[in-house]
Formats: sequence, C-alpha cells, structure tokens
Amino acid sequence: MLFGAKSIIGLDIGSAYLKVVQLKDTKAGYELELLDMLQLPPELIVDGSIIDSIRLVEALRELASKAKIKGKDVVISMAGHSTVIIKRVSLPDMSEEELYESIKFEAEQYIPFDIEDVNLDFQILGPKEEPGQMDVMLVAVKKDIINEYLSVVKEAGFNCQIVDVNSFALENIYEINYEIEPNKNIALINIGASTINMNILKGGISIFTRDSAVGSNLHTEVLQREFNLTYEVAERLKRGEAVENVPPQDAFSVMELASEEIIGEVNRSLEYFHEDVNEIILSGGCAIVKDFPKLLAEKTGVETKVIQPFKNIKIPKKFDTAYIEEIAPIYAVAAGLAIRRPGDR
Repeated sequence: MLFGAKSIIGLDIGSAYLKVVQLKDTKAGYELELLDMLQLPPELIVDGSIIDSIRLVEALRELASKAKIKGKDVVISMAGHSTVIIKRVSLPDMSEEELYESIKFEAEQYIPFDIEDVNLDFQILGPKEEPGQMDVMLVAVKKDIINEYLSVVKEAGFNCQIVDVNSFALENIYEINYEIEPNKNIALINIGASTINMNILKGGISIFTRDSAVGSNLHTEVLQREFNLTYEVAERLKRGEAVENVPPQDAFSVMELASEEIIGEVNRSLEYFHEDVNEIILSGGCAIVKDFPKLLAEKTGVETKVIQPFKNIKIPKKFDTAYIEEIAPIYAVAAGLAIRRPGDR
C-alpha cells in the first residue's frame, strides 16, 4: 500500500448505474471516504459503446453533485467481449524493459484487431516449466472505445489517471478482503446489467478471464413484458422492493427463467476453463437479486458466496452500514478501482 498517496475515486461506468467509491489510506488499512450511485436511463451504453455521450456527461455531473465529490482524479475500467481482449500467453524469457520494447510484435499474433488500433498492456506472471519461457497476461483495448470514455469523463470535469479492466478490479478487491488459497481455483464473477466478467484465480494469480454480453437486464426486460412496467419500476421490483399490483412470488417465478439463461452463460464460460472451480465469489447487481446466488450454486454445482468488498475496509459512523452491507456487491468493481494509485502495477 502506498501509505499517504493521494486517494483517487473509483468510477465504475456500467450500462445501468454509475458507481463511485473513494478509499483513504490509513496506517490500519483502507477507510471508506465516499460511496454513491446513480441509475442511468437505458440505452446510453450498449455493448460497452457509449451511444449518447451528452446524456452520460450530464449523468456524471449529476452524480458528482449528488455524492458531493470534491476530488477530480478518477480510475475507470473497461469490459466487454468485443472491446477488451485478455490473453495469458507464453513468451520467451525477457526483462520487463525488453518486453516493453517488443510488446507490439509479440502481441500481434494474439490480438484479432490491427495492433495500431489498440492500447496494449501486460503483466509478467512468472516463469513457465519449460526453460526460457515465461507466462504473460496480455491486455488490449480498442483505442476508439477508450477515447470515447476518456472524452466523456473529461467533459464531466474529471481527470482520468488510470484505465483498468473490470476483471482486474475484482481481483484487487478480492485480494484485500480474502485469504489467498494456494491450490484452489476461485472464480470471481461479476454480473452487471449487460455483461458478465469472469476472472478465475489460482493462488491469487489470474489464470482465466472471459466477458459475456449477458446480464441482469434480462430480469428487467422479462418483468417489463410480463407486468407491463416501466424500466424504473421493473428495476425496483428486481431488487425485491414492493410494487403495486405485482405479488412478489409472481415476480420471482418470472425472473427465474431469466436467471437460468444468465446461469447458462456462466456455465458456458466455466466449460471453456478446463479445470474444476472450487468456489464462486459473486458480485454485481445479480448478487442482490433474491435467490440468484442460491440458484447459481445449484445450477453450476459450485459453492457460491456473495462478495463482501468492504470486509477489511473501515466504514466510518457517518455511513449507513446496514444499507452498505445490503448493496455492497454492486460496488465491487468501483471499490477495486479505488484501490489503484498512479504508478502502481
């Protein structure tokens, strides 16, 4: 931890909600400084692309005002199967400096886009068993998508210091709240409105990532159709709030079909990973959909726990701790981003 480093705001720009978390570094660890969210109108962001930048800027400004955000420095993240490519690859042994020099050449064979059209980064994971080879995590994001987000964030009055990836933000928040178990495969699964981010860790190191374009919007859409509701009312119903003329039991049985479709996609991703998974740590909006974690455990056959992103973070008395406990899984990515500091790896 960079004790005394200037704290930065984790800004998670989802397709259904904007979420912000700010954490203060203290001698005892992290302390929560700021936490808030704002619901977005549907269709502002579709498949990771910003469709209506003007309204998104307005929403970011509204959140800044609502949350009384004082700082300007933010960390944002990218997700989406069509915009972010994450690959674990085997490369000849070399230093980090040498890899910086040759990264474009080394990455070209693994990236399905023109190498000039992407921003590249990497993390050396360590040596492989074969002599002279090393494991490297390659990350590539389309420049035009990054630039869309950077432009909106700047227009809203923020300075973007770091662009991260949802899967790695989940890894960050997991590391500070949970013990690393050397021989276990732990699947961090974040299910938002329109995307599933999966990051499987072995001994605390990422060994498999996959994003899918499916999410809890399926719950919202099925409730809208079945009960003729507006998007906003369906969202409330999905979270378990009472809605006039809709018996909760009817809502749950309708949502179960959508849940099974979402879980089917999770199972497909788990099949791509050719080893057993010992535990699922679930985050995102689906984690607070009634009975979804239980159904996920049943259908995947894997023990499932809902993430506690603030387990090892001090929460001052000014916050409503009961509310934070209930809503915390939605903030997992934003909290993971809030841990980042300029210059870290």
